[in-house]
Amino acid sequence: MASYDLKLRLNECFKELELSTADLARFLNQLELLQARVFSLPDIEKGSEHNPASIIEVTAHQGEAAHQLALQHFQKLFIHHNGLNISSKSAVRLPGVLCYAVDQSEYQAAQLLIQEVNKLKSELEHIVTVESGLPADQRFDFVHSQLRGLITLNAYRSIGYLLEPDSVRFGWANKHIIKNLSRDELLKQLEKSLAAGRSVPPYTREQWMANVTREINDVQSLPAHAILKIKRPVKVQPIARVWYRNSQKQVQHPCPSPLIALCPRSPMMQIPKLGELPNYDASAVKHKFKPESQALNLLIKRLHLYTDQPI
Repeated sequence: MASYDLKLRLNECFKELELSTADLARFLNQLELLQARVFSLPDIEKGSEHNPASIIEVTAHQGEAAHQLALQHFQKLFIHHNGLNISSKSAVRLPGVLCYAVDQSEYQAAQLLIQEVNKLKSELEHIVTVESGLPADQRFDFVHSQLRGLITLNAYRSIGYLLEPDSVRFGWANKHIIKNLSRDELLKQLEKSLAAGRSVPPYTREQWMANVTREINDVQSLPAHAILKIKRPVKVQPIARVWYRNSQKQVQHPCPSPLIALCPRSPMMQIPKLGELPNYDASAVKHKFKPESQALNLLIKRLHLYTDQPI
């Protein structure tokens, strides 16, 4: 059970985050907007959070309309900010970029405000995920007993900023989370799940424990040197590819929220070139050539766990 002091700190941190985010939005609204482009994505309805997306249709917004959508987006932290049928388990994404012309004082102030917001976001996440000492399945109750309806994915997500980019173009990234485990590490994880003694829908408690026991037996039968790898697909993500002419370097950023581009005013100032985010079509994705990796066998489907041993 989280202590009273920790709950108090959670609330205080969140209040500071709300105030700082509102301060940032007001400050950005007063800057000289050079251009803005954001892309709204289809809403994710309740119950469809884990469905793979084969088609994602994008709606583009530009200018002041895009600017106001972005400023509102930064401040959407609660379920009630979304429609009634919209999932609270998936953060709303609004890829794009806001480009501002700034003098030296505005340039510094913008960075400080963004850094303060991101520091509070990181602190909030640390309180919930580390300082609380709670396992993942108990954090929801801890957060929502204090901040009812908070969408933690939105609250934790940092705001990205760019300094003097020459171009910002957009695309989609298909990735996997890959983690290597030893047999002992995996057994500890499974034994902890068994000791929790809970049921996981659609299974009864007895059925779930029987499944986990079978998984433990399967892992124990493997040799100690067996390769064990979690390879879990991540939902396709919007990305931004940012080009810097002076350094001749392209940097790729995840782009679930609009990036803030700060462009110092000067007689030679050039407005960054902005690209479009195309609709996503899984059937049209062309994968770059990669060397063939070692063939692995699926051992535990629910964990996306593979091994080099014959099954």
